[in-house]
Amino acid sequence: MIALALGSVSGLAQAQAAAPESSLSFNVGAVSDYRYRGLSQSRLQPALQGGMDYADKSGFYVGAWGSSIKFIKDSGASKGGVELDLYGGYKGAVGDVAYDVGFLRYEYIGNKLGEVTGFANANTSEVYGAATFGLVTAKYSHSLTNVFGTPNSKNSYYLDLSAAFDLGNGFTLVPHVGHQMVKNTDAGTYTDYALTLNKDLGNGLSASAAVVGTDADKVFYTLKDKFNGKSGVTVGLKYAF
Repeated sequence: MIALALGSVSGLAQAQAAAPESSLSFNVGAVSDYRYRGLSQSRLQPALQGGMDYADKSGFYVGAWGSSIKFIKDSGASKGGVELDLYGGYKGAVGDVAYDVGFLRYEYIGNKLGEVTGFANANTSEVYGAATFGLVTAKYSHSLTNVFGTPNSKNSYYLDLSAAFDLGNGFTLVPHVGHQMVKNTDAGTYTDYALTLNKDLGNGLSASAAVVGTDADKVFYTLKDKFNGKSGVTVGLKYAF
């Protein structure tokens, strides 16, 4: 689950106009708690992360991003400690509106979650579309499979509304609210929020701190006596090159 800002959830860049030239970039980082859509993927503990992205000057892009995780093994599975996200799409603009459409596959390497009673295999596929106007981005993600191990949850969706405010001196403030609807599972449906402060430290290095939380069902999202949707503060450090 790829994270946007460090310390908040995961991964795909917000919709932007296509870059004028092709580019290949890499990133590595660490977070005090890997949150995705408000939920901890790492049992409220640190995670190591990294990825690579290729953006063509035509607007097409592909990428891969990975992180250490704990929620699959915490659910009782014997394997599944690494998440690998594979994605591709197209970015462009119509007038003052930038858009981003694509496909995202969440692979939980070797996961055996489907063998645990009450769960399906955790691997998940989504299509998404986002639009940015000014400072504000709205994004819709739709699952083509069961979503993150919940049985009979195909056609679930996630709505994401965020903004990016340039505060000057390398600081950016990013408020976010999202809503995860889990098909056929009312207890799995919830709303999350985050307020992230990013700091560009120069030379590819950036830091972040975020306040995150959800109204997720405490019973449904508690694993190994840890409520993964609890409110908290996360910090992160990332190096891009």
